[in-house]
Amino acid sequence: MVAVTESLPVDLEALAEQVAQALQQEAERYSAPGQAPKIDLSAVQFSCVIDRSNQQPGYEGVWRNASNARCGLLTINSDASLYAEYDLFCAHPSDPRWFVEMVTAWGSAESIRCEAQLAEALQ
Repeated sequence: MVAVTESLPVDLEALAEQVAQALQQEAERYSAPGQAPKIDLSAVQFSCVIDRSNQQPGYEGVWRNASNARCGLLTINSDASLYAEYDLFCAHPSDPRWFVEMVTAWGSAESIRCEAQLAEALQ
């Protein structure tokens, strides 16, 4: 079951902001200087979803671009574990052998990990 919400519960807002900041930092590392997108939490459209394993509420958020295409997502599970991704689709800033598809984040409030998803560049 999915219910559209306009915002997260107050107790999850700080976690979601941490995730957005972590994605932003990773995007800045893997974009040309000044070219990283602004990963703004206020632009996420959240839905409440029920975790099938324990019937508790979790939240799924989607970022959309100007064409209304999905360009990122943020999932906070009922146990406060999380996964997020944000599309970059750009050349690697320092190694022309690679193309940066997206940045991802996962973990929990105690430990958010990030990485860039790279693909071999077409020559």
